[in-house]
Amino acid sequence: MIRFYFHPTPNPAKVALLLEEAAIDYELVPVDTSKGEQHLPAFRAVNPNGKVPAIVDTDGPEGNEARLFDSNAILLYLAEKSGQFLGDPQDRPELLSWLFFVASGLGPFSGQAVHFQRMAPDLDYAVNRYRREAERHYEVLDAQLGGRSFIVGDNYTIADMAAWGWIERARFVLPGSDDPLAAYQNIKGWFDHIDARPATQRARKVGEDHPFKRINDGETKRALFPSNYPKVA
Repeated sequence: MIRFYFHPTPNPAKVALLLEEAAIDYELVPVDTSKGEQHLPAFRAVNPNGKVPAIVDTDGPEGNEARLFDSNAILLYLAEKSGQFLGDPQDRPELLSWLFFVASGLGPFSGQAVHFQRMAPDLDYAVNRYRREAERHYEVLDAQLGGRSFIVGDNYTIADMAAWGWIERARFVLPGSDDPLAAYQNIKGWFDHIDARPATQRARKVGEDHPFKRINDGETKRALFPSNYPKVA
């Protein structure tokens, strides 16, 4: 059984998609990051970095309980455990490259673009820096998807799931247009194809019955951005 520590944000969404696609049994453990639940000792025992997603596999290597954190590490682990969505063996170098492209580029720059455009729009340099880098990563992915259905090889893989989690939030990353993917037609076609999958629709509903906090008040800002505030003794 997989215990899945979840908040409805892009990185947990990737893991939800794989769990649904691979039909892996899991127990959902909501972590309300706007209330600071990611900083509680019980969660820090699972992920010392205090971020979601994280999982605990109660039947890990050699039957031992195993914890994992960082969304792309979780994707790779669960794909290997289930033997699904890893693509053809000859495509393994490409798979790893694009998986880490999302982990080190598309995801972080998209996240910072959202942060500065929504939280500090007066910081023109930061807004421009991260918005432009997010757009550049979109351009790289769009070029890769030219004339192909999936990011790597001929198969739907965890590379697609990893990217889907962030492209699903394009309206926040690239605000200012009713169709943020209009300039990236290859991404748009790929995204629409994945979004129509039944497992994707199930993944979208994960956690929807939990009353996650939606108000962006002082408590939320301290919970999400603790480094911005003095430490409380």
